[in-house]
Amino acid sequence: MIIVMKKGASPMQVEAVIERVEQTGCKVHPSVGEETTILGVIGDVRAVNMAQIQLMEGVDRTMRVARPYKLASREFNPTDTLIRIRDVVIGGNKVVVMAGPCAVESREQMLETARAVKASGATMLRGGAFKPRSSPYSFQGLGEEGLKYLAMAREETGLPFVTEVMDPQMVPLVSEYADMLQIGARNMQNFALLHAVGESHKPVLLKRGMMSTIEEWLMSAEYILSHGNNNVILCERGIRTFETTTRNTLDISAVPVLKQLTHLPVVVDPSHATGKWDLVEPTARASVAAGADGLVIEVHPRPEEALSDGPQSLKPERFTNLMATLPAIATAIGRSM
Repeated sequence: MIIVMKKGASPMQVEAVIERVEQTGCKVHPSVGEETTILGVIGDVRAVNMAQIQLMEGVDRTMRVARPYKLASREFNPTDTLIRIRDVVIGGNKVVVMAGPCAVESREQMLETARAVKASGATMLRGGAFKPRSSPYSFQGLGEEGLKYLAMAREETGLPFVTEVMDPQMVPLVSEYADMLQIGARNMQNFALLHAVGESHKPVLLKRGMMSTIEEWLMSAEYILSHGNNNVILCERGIRTFETTTRNTLDISAVPVLKQLTHLPVVVDPSHATGKWDLVEPTARASVAAGADGLVIEVHPRPEEALSDGPQSLKPERFTNLMATLPAIATAIGRSM
């Protein structure tokens, strides 16, 4: 259920409504806009007397939300959510680019890559310190040592970074270092992990599961939102289909669909979607044209030596070429880089 307050409703009136609703055992999540406040009611709303709430001072109207994802819906927040990560704003007019290696391999590799993507115009770093791999014999990441190298790169370049967290017990450690926590595709429905990052209140990059519908994806976002963390960014990274030419199938239509359904920012990872470096550039450009709020691009100075996902990583010079083509596309749809 959603309670829409009247334009200009006082804080005391808003608080009175929240108190009345919470007396029923439901939780209230306020969304404060420039002109009005919307209260999202979560729980057994049958206990809430909507007729009485409607009569309270400052209440404009009450609405039942048919979608299972309440807090993530456009009904709860009709305006786009802006998420600030240090000096970077995701979800606004500017298209952001997060770039870096799939896995942090060494201090030198991370710093070299960070300098290169910074010079080309990236707004954030990405890099994996903990790597969930299909094979238990593949490189699993440097762990906390990798987090320290990412922090060094941030210190030198000024770029905030996002990195994956794989286990609820690791959330406090990763949160000490990272500016944004990434939930990987394999963990999209790891509800204990979603609970933990929800309570961390750190910005979260939530990747779409390999075989997940958009509604299932938004329900995972709802888990995080329901624990009080409103800083959720959705990342389309391709889904598994019968097609084998590419690593996954990039669902480019998910971008405009999500823009209709949710207020949360949407970014695209064309590297994991295609699995091939020569397909990253055209799909990245298409993602910006479709309205994505950002891109996640894998960049490695020597992909042929990469310990993880070398075939889909751009060399720095290719990344520079890509970045040079994006402003014109962003400008064409009324945005900027």
